[in-house]
Amino acid sequence: MGQGPLQGVRIVEFAGIGPGPFCGMLLADLGADVVRIDRAGTERPGRSNDVMSRGKRSVALDLKSEEGIATALDLLEQADALIEGFRPGVMERLGLGPEVVLSRNEKLVYGRMTGWGQFGALSHAAGHDLNYIAITGALHAMGDGDGRPRPPLNLVGDYGGGALYLAFGVLAALLNVRAGGAGQVVDCAMSDGAASLATMFYGMKAMGMWTDEREANLLDGGAHFYDTYECQDGKWVSIGSIEPQFYALLLEKAGLEDPEFKAQMDRTKWPDLKEKMMAVFKQKTRDEWCGIMEGTDICFAPVLSLSEAPTYQHNVDRQTFVTVEGVVQPAPAPRFSVTPGAIGGAPAGVGTDQDEVMRDWGLSG
Repeated sequence: MGQGPLQGVRIVEFAGIGPGPFCGMLLADLGADVVRIDRAGTERPGRSNDVMSRGKRSVALDLKSEEGIATALDLLEQADALIEGFRPGVMERLGLGPEVVLSRNEKLVYGRMTGWGQFGALSHAAGHDLNYIAITGALHAMGDGDGRPRPPLNLVGDYGGGALYLAFGVLAALLNVRAGGAGQVVDCAMSDGAASLATMFYGMKAMGMWTDEREANLLDGGAHFYDTYECQDGKWVSIGSIEPQFYALLLEKAGLEDPEFKAQMDRTKWPDLKEKMMAVFKQKTRDEWCGIMEGTDICFAPVLSLSEAPTYQHNVDRQTFVTVEGVVQPAPAPRFSVTPGAIGGAPAGVGTDQDEVMRDWGLSG
């Protein structure tokens, strides 16, 4: 249990993978008391390096037994919210579906995380992040112009379209409860969330500003002034000089005097101008380009690896990364001026907090 604006909020998280645990981590980072129900028989002492479990406490229950289900229901009677990431119907078969749980705690927010949603043609099919974003138009838009769509890590579906939307939905429903409303189910589908994230691009398409062709648009690597470039040392930099004044500064700092560069928004010239920019950035190392462009209004930044990012000066200044028991990890976000969040502790081993949780939640015998 940590500090933050969600202190006093009790959340039960049913153990799973990916976006469910990440959602629980976000809420724990902001002070919620997140208790993870793990499967009995998998107990292990000590801590782990699974940073998405940080700040949570663990109890281990056999959800195939009457006793385990009874204990889970007892916890849910005391909880403000529930997070589960099973396929549709699993919680109902366990006897922990919304109808049962909300009859015991009418103020509970019942958060459900799935890829396809609780209903729909694909709702009972298996899938992963890549599949969920594939049906939204988002995946098709990412990749090389003459190649295949590229998996954008699992940030768009699992974490952007999934975990963040579930956290948003759970908090909105909690606000409704605090205002006197009833508890309710939050049906968070990663496919829905990923589609929502693409709202701006659907708007641009409606305005004739976006095409279905990859690497041919303003923000997908089609423009020579919004892309990444390899440097002499094999490292990369990012350029985002969209606005005219930023673009003019880019041309000045890069020494790009070719008059063709003046036609910034002439899409017919973008491929040729990109080839010329590629040649220019190859002339210096990444550190040399940082010395020329970093901190200016070019909209420039070096492309850092996971190993490099924690030691980058801006990240150090903001303490964007922290080390907890020897594990380097991103710090809680966003930041609050009065009730800052904090990591409530290293990830707990399965079942290590059973007695403590029962006592704190008023359920000890």
